[in-house]
Amino acid sequence: MSVPSAAVNASVCKDSSENLPVLGRDVLVPLVTGGEVTYAALDYAASAPALQRVWDDVAAYAPYYGSVHRGAGYLSQLSTDLFENSRTTVAEFLGCRPDDQVVFTRSTTDSLNLLASAVPEGCEVFVFETEHHASLLPWRDAAVTYLNAPRTPQQAVETLERALADRKTPEAPALVCVTGASNVTGELWPVKELAAAAHAHGARIVLDAAQLAPHHPVDITELDVDWVAFSGHKLYAPFGSGVLAGRSDWLLAAEPYLAGGGASRSVARRADGGVDVEWHTTAARHEAGSPNVIGVHSIASACRALTDAGFDSLVEREQTLVGKVLDGLGEVDAVQVLSLFGDDAPRVGVISFVVDGWNSSHFAAALSAEYGIGVRDGLFCAHPLVRTLLGSDPQDQGECGAPEGEPGERSLNAVRVSFGAGTPDEHVERFVGAVKELVRDGARWNYRTEDGRCVPAV
Repeated sequence: MSVPSAAVNASVCKDSSENLPVLGRDVLVPLVTGGEVTYAALDYAASAPALQRVWDDVAAYAPYYGSVHRGAGYLSQLSTDLFENSRTTVAEFLGCRPDDQVVFTRSTTDSLNLLASAVPEGCEVFVFETEHHASLLPWRDAAVTYLNAPRTPQQAVETLERALADRKTPEAPALVCVTGASNVTGELWPVKELAAAAHAHGARIVLDAAQLAPHHPVDITELDVDWVAFSGHKLYAPFGSGVLAGRSDWLLAAEPYLAGGGASRSVARRADGGVDVEWHTTAARHEAGSPNVIGVHSIASACRALTDAGFDSLVEREQTLVGKVLDGLGEVDAVQVLSLFGDDAPRVGVISFVVDGWNSSHFAAALSAEYGIGVRDGLFCAHPLVRTLLGSDPQDQGECGAPEGEPGERSLNAVRVSFGAGTPDEHVERFVGAVKELVRDGARWNYRTEDGRCVPAV
């Protein structure tokens, strides 16, 4: 059984904004200074726009939508096939091993909380302070060792090796959680080397690929990681689904993440009035409830689109855009680009910076209101990392959103610009020009704080 899908153009354009167009590329937004401009979406690291092909695939399937699993009707059977075939597509996209499981979740955060619920009793978890909160916080029932921010990839490996070697109970299960690409600096982490270090000490490793998978190929087998987690909404498929893929043993030994229909194989009353439950031994064990088939289908569609486009050409063009941004920001003395590993460290299209004399929320508000450019400001759900990068005390309060002080007042937050497939050159060029103009001339409008956000004063 199959449903119609969007037509695929086999020709690969040099410009990935043409090769992989995204929704919203023609949206006009008003400027506070008057007139309209095409919106420059440069906040991909939070949520990337949907690929046009993903949207077209979802629209093509929508009339055929039906309940997944157990339904006798044609549309239900078709939707079930689509759902399970999507699992196969994701497994191929990630280079999964034959016995790996692909579990569909709501997001990277949900995926890592699922894994946290499945770690064996007595498990020790090792996580760098540089992680996104989705990787930093879920391990509430485990003994957690938080590792200090490394300043080189080699230092990251050495720090982990020392921590694992110093375990008081080396025979206990252990898990390392690490990002593939920082959601703050965009810098690539030495995942394969960290995996080797973990395995050498009898530990397992889960890769947070939320920022890596949209920009680089992720191969579980080649990297030798035990699990990978990522979100659809960062992979150009913003329909509320995520993935946890990898080894099945811990997942099968754990109680279901959610108890309910879909996770249970059979339920029977006992003579004493209670119930006996037999839980599934497949990925369905942790997929209770009616699944988000639209979201799952959109992730599979995005995986196919990225594979068909070819990561080599996508990476090449993205690195051209990264170079334009870094070169442009480097020409502005007041701008400090944030980095753990140094200015020349490889990174994806995620760059954070601060501007002398500016509060970052004010700067982001001016980019939006006066230039039609959407970026991010704040601490990016990575508070310890941003504090480290800004040289503040670890206990200092950071600020997500506008501070109580004046708009131009310095604060503990930053601006983040991020981009990827479908980003036109003009958006990046407009951003660089706007930064230079704001630093040179200042904002052309007055701003005030409203509900924790810096907004134009009207």
